[in-house]
Amino acid sequence: QVQLVESGGGSVQAGGSLRLSCVASGFTYSDSCMAWLRQAPGKEREWVAHIQTDSDYTRYADSVKGRFTISQDNAVNTVSLQMDSLKPEDTAVYYCAARELSGCWSTSPNWYNFFGQGTQVTVSS
Repeated sequence: QVQLVESGGGSVQAGGSLRLSCVASGFTYSDSCMAWLRQAPGKEREWVAHIQTDSDYTRYADSVKGRFTISQDNAVNTVSLQMDSLKPEDTAVYYCAARELSGCWSTSPNWYNFFGQGTQVTVSS
């Protein structure tokens, strides 16, 4: 049974920081593309960042580049997203996602096999 369990969301003022974590189980985490997606109210889900678990290759959306850092730990099947210099436009539900047995070939939010339940991030001005 595949599980992606996110934690770490919350409310913060603009300029603040939050760290999201996602613990994965039930699939071949060590050979996967792990990603963070987000969906703001009234908007489509968008891709934020991804990391290849067997190489630590990373890529970021332009909107978060230089402010967010994705990382992962194969020993505990966990991917994290450190979010610094948060802006009100970062407010969204953030989802952990995975594409098993694959490199990180796509930034389409619909490309992934598995999704977490989401965690709310709210940034106030």
